[in-house]
Amino acid sequence: MHLSALTLRRDVAASLVVFLVALPLCVGVAVASGVPAEAGLITGIVGGIVTGLLPGSHLQVSGPAAGLTVLVYEAVEAYGLAALGVIVLAAGLLQLLLGALGCGRWFRAISVSVVEGMLAGIGLVIIAGQLYSMADVSAPKSGIDKIAGMPGLVADIVGSTQALSAFAIGAGVIVVMLLWQRMPAKVRVVPGALAAVLLATAATALADLPVAKVEVRGLLQSLNLPGAGDFGQLAQFGVVGTVLAFTLIASAESLFSAAAVDRLHDGPRTDYDKELMAQGAGNALCGALGALPMTAVIVRSSANVQAGAKTRASRVLHGVWLLLFAALLPSVLGVIPIAALAGVLVHAGWKLLPLGHLPAMWREHRGEAVILVITAVAIVAVNMFEGVLIGLALSVVKTAWETSHIHLSVANAGTGPIRVALTGNATFLRLPKMLDTLEALPKDRPIELDLSGLRHLDHACSTALTTWAERHNDQGTEPVRISAAAAI
Repeated sequence: MHLSALTLRRDVAASLVVFLVALPLCVGVAVASGVPAEAGLITGIVGGIVTGLLPGSHLQVSGPAAGLTVLVYEAVEAYGLAALGVIVLAAGLLQLLLGALGCGRWFRAISVSVVEGMLAGIGLVIIAGQLYSMADVSAPKSGIDKIAGMPGLVADIVGSTQALSAFAIGAGVIVVMLLWQRMPAKVRVVPGALAAVLLATAATALADLPVAKVEVRGLLQSLNLPGAGDFGQLAQFGVVGTVLAFTLIASAESLFSAAAVDRLHDGPRTDYDKELMAQGAGNALCGALGALPMTAVIVRSSANVQAGAKTRASRVLHGVWLLLFAALLPSVLGVIPIAALAGVLVHAGWKLLPLGHLPAMWREHRGEAVILVITAVAIVAVNMFEGVLIGLALSVVKTAWETSHIHLSVANAGTGPIRVALTGNATFLRLPKMLDTLEALPKDRPIELDLSGLRHLDHACSTALTTWAERHNDQGTEPVRISAAAAI
């Protein structure tokens, strides 16, 4: 009994820490996504109370994530706020289906370089977009336009007192968050993001700065339940692509987060299929309520573990605290400067960039580093979904190229037969090199072609070898003898 009481106390304490970490992020992600601030709180509540109760991961915490901000904003811009619930609901149902079919573990097979490139591209777009929000200036829609508009943004900041004041608030938030890690442990009990937003809000109020504040609508008023007519948008190809993008990105981010969280504690390991279904159930409910999509979030999850959580009660209770805050203190949101939340997200976007280990990846796995960079650039230049598809395609091509290694050894000593041995994997990717070597052999000497060392011989190579042997026998004076002929 004593142990249970101790465990409960630890879980309650951890839940309060996670609540304080989640609060500014839920609001900030919602504002950056172009939806009411309360929509982020609704997703945090569902992620805590509903997903938190379901089996899967033990200590992982779910809620709105910066990683989906760009995709949500693009979806709202393209199809309207009413379609968001339908998209999230469909993505949640698809996650449920994939989990039920046992596909959860397969998401772990996604190339790490593609996932890191995806997160890096998201980080770049978040930083570029939120720099405008830090100055209370409307951001261009595309990632390229955001970056190209930076000189104009600087001019706006320098030329406007309101823009300069807002940007100073956002920059101050970033500075506080960077310095917070150096504060004494007792001070760091308060999460850096929350402390930075509180200080920025107080400074704005005391100085009476003319900056934009978060718009408050109320929890019930922010519910945007999709109507029957909204489901007709699922017939649009673009909407279907967005649903697939939500499913892929949210699932991959959640399951990669689960793997990372499992390394932080000694408790039960994650059941990936059940976790995918738990995420799907949460997203289906978020979609039905017209809220933001959810993923498991490593920042909140690691805070949960580090705060001493022992059971899933901590993540459920954090959702309860979010619900109480949204129900009892909604007006508090109205005094928070948007620039302060933008500063929090700029910091979050920066942490998504793999600056620490990219140089080492370049030295040891150059191909993976190239895929990471191209995926990130494609997301900035095109959009999220197509950028991830480009990264996945490059990863598949790279893997196919690396696994298609073939070695040709030619023994051409004396005047006897020329012995050619092929070892490895003979695929169409290496066919030109193989044929160049064979066609250069003399036609006035017998050739013994040994295929016994091949681990794989695809149809294209089999046909090409047969054609080459027939042509050589027709044109030459000595025949080609093939060992292990059954392989072709």
